[in-house]
Amino acid sequence: MSWSRRRFLGTLTALPAAAACGGSPGAGGGSAAPETGGGRGSGTVRPDRGGASGTPSPEPSGPRPLLLGTYTSAEGGGTGIGLASYDPVTGRITGTGTLTGVPDPSYLAVHPDGRTVYAVSERDDGAVSALRLADRTVLGSRSTGGAAPCHLSVHPGGRWLLSANYASGSVAVHPIDASGALGERTGLVEHPGREPHAHQIVTAPDGRHVLAVDLGTDTVHTYRLDEREGTLTEVARARTRPGAGPRHLTFHPGGRYAYLANELDDTVAVCAYDPDTGRLDIGSGPSTGARGDVTNYPAQILVTADGAYAFLANRGHDSLARYAVEDDGARLRLLGTVPVAGDFPRQIAFSPDGRLLFAANQRSGTVSVFRVDRETGGLRRAGEPFASPVAVCALPL
Repeated sequence: MSWSRRRFLGTLTALPAAAACGGSPGAGGGSAAPETGGGRGSGTVRPDRGGASGTPSPEPSGPRPLLLGTYTSAEGGGTGIGLASYDPVTGRITGTGTLTGVPDPSYLAVHPDGRTVYAVSERDDGAVSALRLADRTVLGSRSTGGAAPCHLSVHPGGRWLLSANYASGSVAVHPIDASGALGERTGLVEHPGREPHAHQIVTAPDGRHVLAVDLGTDTVHTYRLDEREGTLTEVARARTRPGAGPRHLTFHPGGRYAYLANELDDTVAVCAYDPDTGRLDIGSGPSTGARGDVTNYPAQILVTADGAYAFLANRGHDSLARYAVEDDGARLRLLGTVPVAGDFPRQIAFSPDGRLLFAANQRSGTVSVFRVDRETGGLRRAGEPFASPVAVCALPL
């Protein structure tokens, strides 16, 4: 698999022309009938805590910021990071403009303090950039030391930015200063094997271990981050079935289980995780819900903050699979699928309060919004999709 293969997956068909992020907003108010079937899992479930932070979610009020990632070098792509706002009650999105100066900003992540957003530049000369939200100023860019970075995340302590270089199969660490700006790279680890392709890097709930998912070598690497020096030391390695193509890992809030979306063999795996050692044991999992006559590439999987439900983005089947989380996280039970109302959902994200789910649909150049029923795990579409050129990432704040 190569960098051109990865871009090929996203641009397999001609991309339709789409309005810029500052163009016509999606319609609000209307909604489709909710998907039904199943309820909370049979295992112990923590009280409903709303968004990903795990803290009680206040009643939403007033418009909230939404940032949109794209490929600026793709046909029909955007000119930078799309700027928009969304109504936290109705889900209606309104475009407000575009932030230029960051090429191919295909993935975005926010600092824990909410003041700074970070973006990759998914190019051969890979880079990461910092954006100050208060005045929409780019604080500078730093080389990732690799090619085509496609994912980044901020360590929970807020002092380190972690990034994954897809084409060169490496992961990098950058320091974050008090202003939110990035310093020179302090760590770079190249994955071994034939054609490694690092696709994600994320910190485990224990905060001590960093896990990197490599699609090219069918491996998940566990590293220990030195929080003084900003370096990574490998402590464990887990392998999927050959050819699975692991793409995205997410943790259950209990910290003992994780769920792995495998892009190439259209599967989801339930993984046991040992927070003391960082060891990940990759097991089996439920169906993705895609029909057998459809070529499907699972993209991203999310878990609600209370650990009761999980959602998977299916590219090809163009749906969101819904799962009940059972046995304290040890099992996923497929509840059904919901049409995503777009083509090729590349990435999904919860609003901070957990009431909305956003899906960035790459080929249709749209962002779909769903209301999340936190009692049943049901999804109800919130109005018509919002047009955004080559939408590959939606970051609701």
